[in-house]
Amino acid sequence: MLDFKKKYLLLLIVVLIVMIIFTGCNGHKNSHENQLEKENNIDEKTKQTKISERLKDRKEKIIDKYKNQIPKEWGENVSGVITRIDTNKKVVALTLDACGSSRDGYDSKLIDFLKQKKIPATLFINFRWIINNKEIFMELSRNSLFTIANHGTHHLPLSVSGKSAYDIKGTTSVEEVVNEVAKNELKIQNLTEKKPEYFRSGTAYYDEIAVEIVNDLGEKVIGYDTLGDAGATFIKKQVKNAFLSVSSGSIILAHMNHPESDTAEGVIEAVPELRSRGFQFVKLKDYDNQLISKVKEGR
Repeated sequence: MLDFKKKYLLLLIVVLIVMIIFTGCNGHKNSHENQLEKENNIDEKTKQTKISERLKDRKEKIIDKYKNQIPKEWGENVSGVITRIDTNKKVVALTLDACGSSRDGYDSKLIDFLKQKKIPATLFINFRWIINNKEIFMELSRNSLFTIANHGTHHLPLSVSGKSAYDIKGTTSVEEVVNEVAKNELKIQNLTEKKPEYFRSGTAYYDEIAVEIVNDLGEKVIGYDTLGDAGATFIKKQVKNAFLSVSSGSIILAHMNHPESDTAEGVIEAVPELRSRGFQFVKLKDYDNQLISKVKEGR
């Protein structure tokens, strides 16, 4: 009986020792992981701080440069807005807007079709859409078919004097123009580690000073020459006919944030016919040095 108690006590001691060792190792492991996480968070914050500081420096210089300039143009095709690819090849660039706020849906049918048919597109994503669709955004940003572009922070027309478009009041100063572009640029860059190269404002309206400001921020302003879905209001036949009206070098504007619309159905019907005519879909960045402004080129 005594031997049994000794053996039981010895076994209990061994179990306790093993538990202590395991707990200690696990505690050390957790401590190490926590330390790595803290270091990564510090590195991320440092990176974001550096980007923000560079942006602040650019902002001050831009405000000083444009503070006394008065715009003379207002619209979708003002000086500097890129509307076409300068080419005789049968290529077209599909651009899709994701506008955000109450319009933050996701047209998965459209995007899945593009993936299935390997159709590249440039996706202009608004800050609010990213916030409400972060997982989808990250998935799209990792897909080599797509280029992520900047669709602004509050989805506003871009004006230095508060002009409006479609009853939406635009930015009211040089500083607000910079903020509308830069805040979403920073968001995209932080999430993807890539600075967006292209910008389109909410409503696609600008004055020419605002366009120059965007250029100074290192992004090109992209308009269109083919209205693909009229803000996702076209019915299927209208979407199809709009796509079939393209010519060599066309830039198409449509939307990917209205799954309730006929945009996907119209695109699905139009694409096979366009391909049968010899047209190829391309990314803007593949023809970056051939992007032209309708106003400057007189087209």
